Amino acid sequence: MSQTTQNSPGSPLSVTDVVMLTVGVVVGASVFETPALVAGNAGSAGAVLGAWLLGGGVSLIGALCYAELASTYPHAGGAYHYLRRAFGDSLAFLFAWARLAVVQTGSIALLAFVFGDYASELWSLGTYSSPLYAATAATVLTVLHAVGIRLGKGVQRALTAATVAGVLVLAAAGLFLGSGAPSGGSSPAVGGSAPGGSFGMAMVFVLLTYGGWNEAAYVSAELRNVGRNMVRALLLSIGLITGLYVLVNVAYLRGLGVAGMSGSDAVAAALMRATVGPVGASLLSLLVAAAALSSASATIFTGARTSYALGDDFSLFAFLGRWRERSGTPANALWVQGAVVLLLVGLGAFTRDGFSSMVDYTAPVFWFFFFLTGVALLVLRRRNPDRQRPFEVPLYPLTPLAFCAASLYMLWSSLAYTGVGALAGVAVLLGGVPLLLVQKRRQPQATPDSH
Repeated sequence: MSQTTQNSPGSPLSVTDVVMLTVGVVVGASVFETPALVAGNAGSAGAVLGAWLLGGGVSLIGALCYAELASTYPHAGGAYHYLRRAFGDSLAFLFAWARLAVVQTGSIALLAFVFGDYASELWSLGTYSSPLYAATAATVLTVLHAVGIRLGKGVQRALTAATVAGVLVLAAAGLFLGSGAPSGGSSPAVGGSAPGGSFGMAMVFVLLTYGGWNEAAYVSAELRNVGRNMVRALLLSIGLITGLYVLVNVAYLRGLGVAGMSGSDAVAAALMRATVGPVGASLLSLLVAAAALSSASATIFTGARTSYALGDDFSLFAFLGRWRERSGTPANALWVQGAVVLLLVGLGAFTRDGFSSMVDYTAPVFWFFFFLTGVALLVLRRRNPDRQRPFEVPLYPLTPLAFCAASLYMLWSSLAYTGVGALAGVAVLLGGVPLLLVQKRRQPQATPDSH
């Protein structure tokens, strides 16, 4: 039930644009924090590097699944569209609601808080410095993306380039200025877990750090020659991300060693301090702030696409389903998404622990729908066997089954290791059920198109 021709996104994005968006989403602040946790659980240099390579492999499996779905069913709604075709309106509605109220907005708020924390290190605004910076960053980035896709693309390219350059500077500091700290020894596992459990926990942190590559699916309708280019964009993105993560962890190991990594609360700061001196703290703050802005910008860009698809399909949210032809953006969806982010920033300011609160809030809901997207590939292969597929996932059905298993493991882990914020996220997801019932009364049938 597309509303008018002006609602069509068009195809303004190249492979480079999608790679920049994907890398921008993934390579954020986590790479400056989680390596210490991975080292503490893995226990040796070989296990540390093995965990990061394995994380790249798991992400590659997922990317292959998404490449088939995105090239076969290109749509601005991304996984929303695949879930709708596979499972119907109700589940798709709840997924889009979760993206708007929990997953995407929570992720943007989380990244905004990271920016606020590090910007405050450079110039504090007082007691509420971090939330003030966070709210300002979320507002400015939303405005930039609403103004027009050309400006949004330019901002994203610049931020992603700055982030990658910063990671390379960090890696160079460890590789060329590091003392060659011994890295072969072991370190105690966090929480005193058994070796097998320790490596499993290391993988939880690794996969969290790789999270976000799936956002490429939400621009599939805007990618030129999507049948050929989506798999190229995803594979290039995963390859670049994996290379950056392995490189920076080699630098951490050379500069600090396993024990030095696992004993640090801020491993990147420790490396810069050890190699560059006090000036390294300021340089690191700039680096992490740029990375957080890059991820927040890309997440704002892709998140609004799902809300647009929700409004295009369901009358209750019809105001979200309007594509502004002049700017080439889903402007209403961007404004509403920005308003929800500001609400969550306010909540984070109230709890005084914005970053951790947002991690707990988003994780279980995210991994639940990630798992269902993998199942959707299996369902759609069976339901549409004659559909032309520009790209088919290799080793079917083993590849999607492996992806589903990894997602289930992460779902269990996110419920087992997060706090009360996880329950809040689940509660907000369930809050979409009454809205779904209202929608069904207003519009009894809303079936996916047959394209």
